[in-house]
Order: sequence, then C-alpha cells, then structure tokens
Amino acid sequence: MGPHPAVAAIRLAVRRVLHDVLNHHCAQDRHGAPLVLVACSGGADSMALASALAFEAPKLGVRAGGVTIDHGLQEGSDLRAAEVALRLRALKLDPVDVVSVEVGRAGGPEAAARDARYAALDATADRHGASAVLLGHTRDDQAETVLLGLARGSGIRSLSGMAAAAGTNGRYRRPFLDVDRQTARTACLIQALPVWDDPHNTDPAYTRSRLRHEGLPALEKCLGKGVVEALARTAQLSRDDADALDAWAAEAEATVVDEDGTLDAAGLFGLPPAVRRRVLRRAVIAAGSPAGSLFARHIEEVDRLITAWRGQGAINLPGRVGVRRQGGRLVIRQG
Repeated sequence: MGPHPAVAAIRLAVRRVLHDVLNHHCAQDRHGAPLVLVACSGGADSMALASALAFEAPKLGVRAGGVTIDHGLQEGSDLRAAEVALRLRALKLDPVDVVSVEVGRAGGPEAAARDARYAALDATADRHGASAVLLGHTRDDQAETVLLGLARGSGIRSLSGMAAAAGTNGRYRRPFLDVDRQTARTACLIQALPVWDDPHNTDPAYTRSRLRHEGLPALEKCLGKGVVEALARTAQLSRDDADALDAWAAEAEATVVDEDGTLDAAGLFGLPPAVRRRVLRRAVIAAGSPAGSLFARHIEEVDRLITAWRGQGAINLPGRVGVRRQGGRLVIRQG
C-alpha cells in the first residue's frame, strides 16, 4: 500500500525539484553531492516540505539540511526557533541552522521581515555552499500574491506572482506552487508532524492575513470554488507574458540608450507602451533607484516625458534619482 495521497503529492513535488537541482549541479560540472536546504518556520507548509525533502533526498544522493529564521518579533521566538531546529534534526537533516535577524522598518513590517529573512537565507546558503533553498509557498500563497499585485495596480509582473525558481542561479525553489495549503497540512497530520501556527497569519493588522481570512473566502462565496486555482493559472500565464515583454525590452534598450546612459526620446516614442515602460524602468533602476520602491505611478510620470512632453521639469524618483528631458533625450542621474 502506497503513501497517503497528500504525502505522495508533496513528495512528488519535491522529487521533481531535486531532479532539476541535480541536473543543474551536473551541468556546472560540480563534484560531490549537492546540498539542498529547506527554509522552515515550523508551520504546516514548511514542515511538510522538510519531511518530503528528508524522504526524497537520500534516494537521489542529495544532502539535505535546514534553516529556521528567528525574526525576534514575538516573545519566545528564540525558543520556538530552537524547537523547530530540533524537529528538523529529528528528520535527519544536517546541517540545521538557527539564524536570528533584526527586522527594520523600511517598506512596512511585512516587507522588512521578508528582506531580513532573505538576507539571512542568502548568507546561510553561501556559508554552506548550498545549491538550492526550498521555500514552502503553496498555491494558496500564490493566489494571495496575485490579488495583492492586482490591488496595487503594479502591472503584469505583479500578477505573475512568485516564480518556481528565483534568486541568483535559481537558488530559491518553490516546489509547492501547484500544491494547495490543505494538502500540506493533511500530510503533516498523516505523518504526525507537529506544526506551529504563527499568530501573525491570523492577525488582521497584516494585509495578507486579512486577504487570506476575509478576502479570498468572500471571493469564493461570490464566484464559487476554484478561485485559488484560477488565480494560480493567471500567475503562470502572466509570468510567460511578462518574461516575453522583458526580453523584448532588453533588446529594445540597446537601440535607444547611448554610451553616456541617456535615452533617445524619439526612439522610445516608437516603442509599444508596454516595452517602453520596461525600458524606462530598467534605466532608472540601473541609475540607482531601488526596484522595490518603484511603482507604476513613478514610471508613468517618466513616460509622460516621452508621450506628453510640455516642457515639464525633472521627475524625482526613489533613491535620489532624477529624470529630465534635454535636447530630445532623457537624462537619468542619481543625486
């Protein structure tokens, strides 16, 4: 008799990713068994991921370890992180690290915690020479991300949600983007894996929490079941379109940017709007504007220097980057 369907589903998802990591490892002609780390908070999604990694990795000759991040945002968070580490070691994962971080304030609490977390994960992966770090984001998380992007009006790239592989050389892998949250929780129940439910996930002070517990249920009540699956499909279709437009913009950029970094206004005007705005975004980021602080309204203001030129003054962007039109060209400078 085979494993429970929920357990089989999570193992299959992880097995596929490990095969891809192995192929990439061999293509780079790297020696020895690759190390794959699981980022684990102790919640159902990441514990299910850790158990599947512990089961599948030895069969494929992959070393498996784990890391848990203590954000220090709740009383006793250090004790919980130590407990998660014990659970990971009980699964025979090695190495297992507990990393404490200081969460700043830039971009709000959720963004600041995310930035601190990924910086710590990068440092841990570098220290151990890990080939990949597995993240437990599920199809439900993807649906929430798409809705958040839609609410911000940030364009098709936001609607593309989270990538299955992201970071430098595809370091971050998300095996569960086609697995729903309930399947991961059921897999933990079947395997008697203890899980910790973060109170932040039900705290209405957080936007994603409100969306999870109020917004999505309201949509399902209005539109019927299948909303999560439809949003996840939207993410993949949007990602394919966004990737194609980004590639087009990269090619177009070479035709309108001079060696001194200025851009030809006439050449930009002749590009399709979706491509032109991508070229402008790439240019202002290259000049020093932080990508995470740039919104659609910023790029629209810069775009008006091309499409609605009336002699207006310079546009000031995050990162102390200024954009002005001068002699038929866009000049983008920091400071």
